[in-house]
Amino acid sequence: MTHAVDLTPADVRDRLAARQIVLIDVREPAEYASERIHGALNFPLSTFDPQALPAGGLRAIILQCGSGKRSAMAMDLCRKAGVDVAGHLEGGIGAWRAADLPVVRIDPATGAVRDAR
Repeated sequence: MTHAVDLTPADVRDRLAARQIVLIDVREPAEYASERIHGALNFPLSTFDPQALPAGGLRAIILQCGSGKRSAMAMDLCRKAGVDVAGHLEGGIGAWRAADLPVVRIDPATGAVRDAR
């Protein structure tokens, strides 16, 4: 099992672009639906099962939430279950937005999905 690390938004962006990671968003479905990082998969912490994470591929698993707290909790659950995760996005999607990186959002006026910063 590798040692999990805190990754910056730039680290996560670069690794996503290089297709080196699978980003797992552990926020609840409503949070994920309203705003998410491109390519992130939703595995809510409220029903989180480390054994259900995609495994065995060439891409490392990185966890992400709103601020970093829930993804750290999910990392601990993975460690206890013997499931290897490479780390988490330090500061969560809040840090991602603060770094002016793009997200997918739902326009509340129209319901349309759009890219945003």
